Amino acid sequence: MTGIVEGDSMEVIEDVKQGQNNCIDAVNIHVEVHVKSHSTAKREDVKLHVLALLNRHRIVFGNYSWTEFDEEFLAKHVESVSIVDAERQQIDLRSCCLSMYIFTLHDDGPSTLNLEEAEDLSAAHHWLLPSAEFHGIWESLVYENGVKTQLLDYVSTMIFFSDKNVDSNLVAWNRVVLLHGPPGTGKTSLCKALAQKLSIRLLNRYSYSQFVEINSHSLFSKWFSESGKLVTKMFQKIQQLIDDKETLVFVLVDEVESLTAARNAAQAGTEPSDAIRVVNAVLTQLDQIKRHSNVVILTTSNVTEKIDLAFVDRADIKQYIGPPSTDAIFNIYLSCLEELMKCQIIYPRQQLLTMYELETMGFQESNVSERSLAVQKIAAKSRGFSGRALRKIPFLAHALFVKTPKVTLERFLQAMDQAVSQQIEEKANLVNCV
Repeated sequence: MTGIVEGDSMEVIEDVKQGQNNCIDAVNIHVEVHVKSHSTAKREDVKLHVLALLNRHRIVFGNYSWTEFDEEFLAKHVESVSIVDAERQQIDLRSCCLSMYIFTLHDDGPSTLNLEEAEDLSAAHHWLLPSAEFHGIWESLVYENGVKTQLLDYVSTMIFFSDKNVDSNLVAWNRVVLLHGPPGTGKTSLCKALAQKLSIRLLNRYSYSQFVEINSHSLFSKWFSESGKLVTKMFQKIQQLIDDKETLVFVLVDEVESLTAARNAAQAGTEPSDAIRVVNAVLTQLDQIKRHSNVVILTTSNVTEKIDLAFVDRADIKQYIGPPSTDAIFNIYLSCLEELMKCQIIYPRQQLLTMYELETMGFQESNVSERSLAVQKIAAKSRGFSGRALRKIPFLAHALFVKTPKVTLERFLQAMDQAVSQQIEEKANLVNCV
């Protein structure tokens, strides 16, 4: 292997420094090692055993995970070893630069950030990262055009520039990401998954990471009286987290258009001026905390045309998240079917080809490709469904058209087709009623 990098991709392990220069031109492969929560093994020992595993399996095809191990040490201490975010092609690990991330998950659920003046008011929810609750979200989200990679690259560059003390007055960035698009496309989930992924990637840079989720609706529904002061108090709580420079803090302002709607209404005279004070307080606090190098501000919006220019101007990345393409739908259905086969709801297990494999075969129908082509047809029929709606289709298929403990893949694909047809019909009926 050309070189090994652990955690931050800028730091090369001492015993392979000789290969550091080769890493400049080599393909960088990310290897995530999920260590069991009860394990007391040293990181160096885990690393050596994982390297031995990778030496035994040097040729892989794109993303790949090992969850069962013949070797006793790995079986005892490691949940999984995963090659992630790789291109859909054959990879020779001997010619790659490996970035290895060794982590455990926090099993605790979210805590609540309350305000001193009103302990019953929930200002935000707070997680320690990487969190067991967020595990697997990144892989479940399917987008086109490298959306996830672009977001990873943005935050990585932001932190790199901060570490290099780049003057933000000369080279400007605001630490703000805005994801916008219709409901059900996974914007909030993508924010959580991005924070989770970066908490793993930056383990050598930060001791741990934290995620704070603010629901902007509560700013108006709960904090109407003296709201500006209460917003300031909430961000003071967040500031206390940021003051610890050993932690990376992600702040999510969900459905940020609700702030916009309130401010527009207030300016039009249909809402009291207190609403304007709420929005101004939020904007002011966002401007203050962005000055810290260890914070990332994530925002989402469902109603693009109502996004306030004050938010747009603050966003370094304004990424539209729309309904999945046919290829993305195919991949979503594929992951659902693989899960049902793993759980033996669909039985016996049968091979399904990826879109890449179908393309390689020229989409020719055969005994091998027949079932995968059926999935592709269902995916094409499902165009226009949100990601949230797509992942409900297998459930609806079983509940409405199967109703047995086990079902063959062929029969289940028929049920999925029926479920999609039913959802299309129901959607048309709703439109006609409106």
